[in-house]
Amino acid sequence: MRYASVAVAVAGVLVAAGAISYSVAGDNGPGVPSAASADAGFARDMAVHHQQAVEMSYVVRDRTKDEEIRRLAYDIAQTQANQRGMLLGWLDLWELPKVSSDGPMAWMGMKGMAGGEDGALMPGMATDAEMKKLGTLDGRRAEVYYLQLMTAHHRGGVHMAETCVSRCEVPVEKRLAQGMVEAQESEIRLMADLLKERGAKAP
Repeated sequence: MRYASVAVAVAGVLVAAGAISYSVAGDNGPGVPSAASADAGFARDMAVHHQQAVEMSYVVRDRTKDEEIRRLAYDIAQTQANQRGMLLGWLDLWELPKVSSDGPMAWMGMKGMAGGEDGALMPGMATDAEMKKLGTLDGRRAEVYYLQLMTAHHRGGVHMAETCVSRCEVPVEKRLAQGMVEAQESEIRLMADLLKERGAKAP
């Protein structure tokens, strides 16, 4: 039952995504956003944020035999890969660059936090060292580490999506961002339960 509720939330985001992909061309609200807008910034940065979640999920899916973890990882990977394609598609539609000259997170007023030697570009993203460590673990250790990394990743994603809900102007993008908030908060709760079952805590 607990997994079913998360699946419903994720499915709702994907259904909305399908509708959005058909309507975005004619539902831009105030018009095509500028390259410096929150709409463009969110599309660019969330696409990068999602890509790491996809990579992380496929790593753990190959390093555990636990069906619940494998199913969660697969669903996260598929959902975020689909959303990433939409975000990049909007940038193409708007004829905007996929990389900002101001760097990541400038649209959130967080310019300067991005980059660094550890590779953590945005809120919640795993560092290069953490990604490398995940790839060395197996079984329950891999499950726990993945759940902890993904919990932090989702929290950062929720923060970004909430900012888009408040600052973005393209109606369909705001709706997608709200769907991300709801789905990822549901998954955070599920991951807390899965960590507790494994004698571990969320970060």
